[in-house]
Amino acid sequence: MSVQAPSAVVLVRPNRFTPNPATAADNTFQVTQTSPRSDSVAAAAYQEVTALAQALEGAGVTVHMFDDPEDTRPDSVFPNNWLSTHAGGHVAVFPMYAPNRRHERRADIVELLKERYRVQDVIDYSGLERDNVFLEGTGAMVLDHVDRVAYAVRSHRADPVALERFCTNFGYEPMVFDATDDSGTAVYHTNVMMSVGTEFAMVGLEMISSNARRREVAERLASAGREVIALTHHQVREFAGNTIELQAPDRRLLALSRRAFDSLTTSQKNLIEQSCILLPVDVPTIELAGGSVRCMIAGIHLSPRPAPVAV
Repeated sequence: MSVQAPSAVVLVRPNRFTPNPATAADNTFQVTQTSPRSDSVAAAAYQEVTALAQALEGAGVTVHMFDDPEDTRPDSVFPNNWLSTHAGGHVAVFPMYAPNRRHERRADIVELLKERYRVQDVIDYSGLERDNVFLEGTGAMVLDHVDRVAYAVRSHRADPVALERFCTNFGYEPMVFDATDDSGTAVYHTNVMMSVGTEFAMVGLEMISSNARRREVAERLASAGREVIALTHHQVREFAGNTIELQAPDRRLLALSRRAFDSLTTSQKNLIEQSCILLPVDVPTIELAGGSVRCMIAGIHLSPRPAPVAV
């Protein structure tokens, strides 16, 4: 078992999915649709989340599925931006940049965690929104749960005040860097360009602006004994960085989109498969919103409560 790879996840299945106009300005991975509220787009997204849940459950991962019937939460399919969980029974709730994303936070999801897992405390940072301070969860941060490092691309979605507060509360060392895509646009979320597993890390090193900082990030990732897999701009654009390692009962697996899988080279796949199984799932409709499989998954790093004894 690996502290990096959760064995249970939260998914949110939207009934009225659409790419979010409020996030399009700084999310260059997002695709603007001519008819974003069409029933066909919503239905396709619903089926893609269903297929991801089935693939994860079929591999042995526990999935807690929540449906979202609302048409006012276009990005509700990405719960990792407002919720993270941590060993020792700790839960964090995060402040969101786009006003129409702030009501994605759901008390019923937090209550499920309390009911099914050992939760000691919930630290809610959402009040920072009133001061225009934002930290969009494990989208804005990529967490190394082994070496206790929070990697974060500098952006208005990863405010240094909120990042420092989170790292102090949860025991991580912040490692902040500047990164841009191949057009020179700042990366909006760290988890589109970086994924940390137990024995490897995938990162768009060439996107990190400073040569010195690029070396520092690579060395820090490698210091925990990981193989560092460098991703090209093209592979990051294909969401190869937006992956998550999960724990099944007898193996680890890497959940990623089919598009991301197809962009990896044979040698990269071989390296990954030395430590886990690749599990690609088609999510092309969800990817229109600028996120992929990793964004869809909120990992549960909590200890489960024992099942109640029947009487």
